[in-house]
Amino acid sequence: MKLSQHIAISVVSVAVFFLLWQTAATRQWVDPLLLPSLTDIGLTARELLEDGYRQVPLWQHIAVSLARALSAFALAIAIGIPLGLLMGLSDTLAAVLNPFVQFLRPLPKIALIPLAVVWLGIGESSKFFLIFIATFLSVVVGASAVVERIGRSRIRVAQTLGATRRQIFMRVVLPDALPDLFTTVRLSIGIGWTSLIAAEMVAASSGLGWMVVNASAYLRTDIVMLGILLLGGIGYLLDLLILGLQRVAVPWAGKE
Repeated sequence: MKLSQHIAISVVSVAVFFLLWQTAATRQWVDPLLLPSLTDIGLTARELLEDGYRQVPLWQHIAVSLARALSAFALAIAIGIPLGLLMGLSDTLAAVLNPFVQFLRPLPKIALIPLAVVWLGIGESSKFFLIFIATFLSVVVGASAVVERIGRSRIRVAQTLGATRRQIFMRVVLPDALPDLFTTVRLSIGIGWTSLIAAEMVAASSGLGWMVVNASAYLRTDIVMLGILLLGGIGYLLDLLILGLQRVAVPWAGKE
């Protein structure tokens, strides 16, 4: 399927979904308290853009959440990819670290909130930690698995031709691993982004995740739905950004 056809089908499917949503809400097939119409959500968005939510402008809620998440993502990727590659190349290091990584990775990050507060307080550090640890563990596991999928025949050919270990890593291992590393980063950032609400439950007063949780306590479903749409839309844009970087940085992905 051509890219243009794929985009067209996606646009139509989203348009149909929103049309059904608007129809169900306006005809009250569903209680408006449970499913506000897109028109109401749009009016709420305009209200928050003008007056803010809890004296905080909407753009600031978005900026705060992005700053928290992107800083945690950057550090998690910078540390997690080299560590994961080393674990994939060294059985000893993998044996030492894997029990901790595999224990912490499936642990619900909301369970770490009490420890994060005790260790780091209720400031930005605890929020950063929760997003970082969710992203970091996924990056490490993915990067370690990437090494195991590298074509061993290519490495043996390079060794036969007299390549040094550094040349093998730079010319064979890294180019072969990069496409999968980008996929790992995409998945890890998705996981880290979902932990944002848990992170912003820690004594926050701004941020999209905090806004959603706070509005739900007052049954402001319109604000909750707006926050969900913004969280999903921003997460989707981040994924598209990484996908675009992958196409530029790794043009050989999927080609032999």
